[in-house]
Amino acid sequence: METTLATNYEAERGKPMPSKNHGIVQSGLIFALMKDHRDEVTIISELTLDLDGHHLVPDVSVFPKLPVDWHNDEVKLTEPPAWVIEILSPTQALDDLVRKADIYFAAGVRSCWIIQPALKLVVALSPDKDPEFHGSGTVREPATGIEIPVAEIFR
Repeated sequence: METTLATNYEAERGKPMPSKNHGIVQSGLIFALMKDHRDEVTIISELTLDLDGHHLVPDVSVFPKLPVDWHNDEVKLTEPPAWVIEILSPTQALDDLVRKADIYFAAGVRSCWIIQPALKLVVALSPDKDPEFHGSGTVREPATGIEIPVAEIFR
């Protein structure tokens, strides 16, 4: 039964089933973003994006402030977010997320963070720049100017 659940989840979202630590990191990120930046940006978890024919579901998408229409929901967005955050799952290959970042950038996403929970590491990627590695201190996201202490992510 559990294998079927994992397989269905992976097929629907195109990514591995998340773990406990993955969920803790995702919650910490969303909390840190919402606490200080919810009036500046729209933060959406597990949103399906249809970008240039690629169906992607980043762990967290950050958009410039979007209006909310509670009566007319959207299942997929075609507008690229300014910034996406991907959290490496235990069964996922890092190369898969790096390739995914390239797809995001080609579609107009300006920044992608890849978070590696086991090493408490944030890798900040931007098109045409070398990756920035953060295991401590504060990570600054260039598209929005948002800064998050690494300790808040892994709290």
